[in-house]
Amino acid sequence: MKVIFTEDVKGKGKKGQVKDVPDGYARNYLLKNNLAVPATKGNVKVQEAKENKQHQLELQEVEDAKKLRETLADLTVEVKAKSGEGGRLFGSITSKQIADELKKAHNIKIDKRKIELNEPIRALGYRDLEVKLHPEVTGKVKVHISEQ
Repeated sequence: MKVIFTEDVKGKGKKGQVKDVPDGYARNYLLKNNLAVPATKGNVKVQEAKENKQHQLELQEVEDAKKLRETLADLTVEVKAKSGEGGRLFGSITSKQIADELKKAHNIKIDKRKIELNEPIRALGYRDLEVKLHPEVTGKVKVHISEQ
């Protein structure tokens, strides 16, 4: 019996996959537990429509990430911190502070884990930081650390 999996079933198939399985297994386990639906013409068309919709959403995410990259390239994030002699900071600037300042000043919400800091910023000045907006799209944001 041909079925379309609605959930991942270990050793049998992944969600959305069309596969031929034994009749008894399909009727008594997969269909009964809503892990699969019979692969009729209508169900196959519905599955194809879902896949097309998912593909469109993924393309839209990439486009949005590219637009955000362009926006971030023009911005400078201003972070104020207390500093001592020679421009050394008391403490350091973290990615959380940069993300909070982006949200507050420019109303752009970026997860702090997406901002790539090799080490915390411990001195005044300008920095160009990488931001992972999408697995395929990486942007840059300019950060200015000034004295409070």
